[in-house]
Amino acid sequence: MAKEQVKVSWLEKMAFSAEVNGHKITLDAAEKVGGEDRGPRPKPLMMTALAGCTGMDVVSILKKMRVEVEDFNVTVEGDLTEEHPKQFSKMHVIYEFKGKDLPMEKLKKAVSLSEERYCGVSATYRQAMELTSEIKVTE
Repeated sequence: MAKEQVKVSWLEKMAFSAEVNGHKITLDAAEKVGGEDRGPRPKPLMMTALAGCTGMDVVSILKKMRVEVEDFNVTVEGDLTEEHPKQFSKMHVIYEFKGKDLPMEKLKKAVSLSEERYCGVSATYRQAMELTSEIKVTE
C-alpha cells in the first residue's frame, strides 16, 4: 500500500509550516482567534485539494480526447455545519470552460471520469459528504 506524508511544524501563535511534496506552505488562523493571517486556513485547503485533483484529471482526459479549451477554472463551494466541530456537509464543484465549439458530451465525459473513477480526493470526500457539480461553458 502506498503512503503519503506531510509534516506540519508549529511556528508561533497559531501559525504552522507545512512541507508538501518538497514545497512549504504556511497555515495560519485569523487575527480574531489569535493568528496573524500569514496563510490559508486548513479547511479551505480541503476544497483546494478537490479542485486541483479533479482539475488535473479533466485537463489530462480532455487532452487525450483532443479537446482544446482556451481557459479552464474549477471553483469549489463548501457548506459548513453550524455546530462544532465545524465540518463540510456538502461541496459543490463548478467546472468553467472557455472555448469555441466545445463538445459538451466530451466535457461531461471528462468530468464524470474524474469524479467517478480517477480523483482520489473526490472518492474520499464522497464517503463523508454530499458532492455535486455543474459545467459552465463560455465562448
